[in-house]
Order: sequence, then C-alpha cells, then structure tokens
Amino acid sequence: MGIQIAPSILAADFANLERDILAVSDADWLHVDVMDGHFVPNLTLGLPVVERIAQVTRIPIDAHLMIDDPDRWAPRYVEAGAHSVTFHLEAAFAPIRLAREIRKMGARVGVAISPATPVEPLLEHLAEFDMVVVMTVEPGFGSQRLIEKTLPKIRTLRKAIRKAGGEIWVQADGGITADNIGEVVDMGADVLVAGSAVYGADNPGAEVGILRERAREGRRA
Repeated sequence: MGIQIAPSILAADFANLERDILAVSDADWLHVDVMDGHFVPNLTLGLPVVERIAQVTRIPIDAHLMIDDPDRWAPRYVEAGAHSVTFHLEAAFAPIRLAREIRKMGARVGVAISPATPVEPLLEHLAEFDMVVVMTVEPGFGSQRLIEKTLPKIRTLRKAIRKAGGEIWVQADGGITADNIGEVVDMGADVLVAGSAVYGADNPGAEVGILRERAREGRRA
C-alpha cells in the first residue's frame, strides 16, 4: 500500500471549515477528531458536523473518536458518512464486537492506543481491524511535539502484520511534520495524520504534497 496523508481539521479554521477542507482536496483522507470533554479534556465537534462535512467533500472521512462509550456512538458516525471510524481501545467495552459491527455497516474500522497503552495485547487480534492507530502525542489537543518513545510501537506492529499477513494499515497520529515524517514511515507507518503542519503552512494543499514526498523518501530509505 502507498503512503496516505490525512490532514486533521482540528487545526483548521472552524469559522471557515469548508474553505479549509477544500484547500486539501489532494489529501487521501480527511481526519476528523471527535472529542467529548470526558475521555479527553477537550471538546470539539460531533455527529451533525461530520454529517455536513460528508456532504461538502469527496475526500473520505477518517473519524477518530476520542470519546467515552464508543460502543454506543461509533456506528452513528458510519451512518453520518464516515468511511473509516477509529475508537480507542481504552474506552471500548467490547472492542472486537464493535469492530465487527462497524465493518458490517460497510466502513473501515480502526483501533487507537494512547502513548501509555502497550501494543502487545492487540497483536493476536489484528485481523479484527483494518487499521491500528498509534497516538504519537497525548490525545486531546493539537500542536504537540511527537513523543519519540511511541515510535517502537509502530515497528512492533509492522513486524506483526508482516508475519500475520493481510493488509492492515498503521496510522501515526500526532506531531507529524515534514522533518520527522520520514522517520515515522521508516518505522512502518503508512497513514500519517498532520494537523498543524498542514494548516499552519501558507499553502495547506502544497504542504500535503510536501509531506507525501518526504514520506515516500523515508520509505525508500
């Protein structure tokens, strides 16, 4: 699978959200962070906004649920138009059952782990997911620096996926920039979420292209 870049609209201008979404029209995914003020201490947006975003963009929506009770809410985001829904392992009551429900509804399913959560418990259940998301920052806020100690999890995942077979994506989420994206890809990530790096640039669309090229260089290396 090729490298995929997913700009996070958490760093976009919410007063001009459609403009900022259209500015990254060459992205592979549109990463939408849903936060409830409980699982994480920040509050962002919810179902009505995701549903409206799905109406104004052709970029597939990657909904990242940083919320309590994803077992209840995750299927609603598929109904709202998300093409991929990620929930946190730490928050789910029955993660495998939930993953199967999301897949049955026709969406991709991802499971995310926070920096303090070990990856090893997931390794024997990889086939239940389409993507594993390694949080490379503490979930809840944008504009954080990447936590280097999280990167070995990506390498562990990639080795396990190669051994198990199948196409399971590894997403790195948090603190991704043009300066470190090559290293993250070299560890084994193939889906890269970038918020501030994209929307803090003078030309967000061009920055998506720069990140993609730097990531490809990291893979070739």
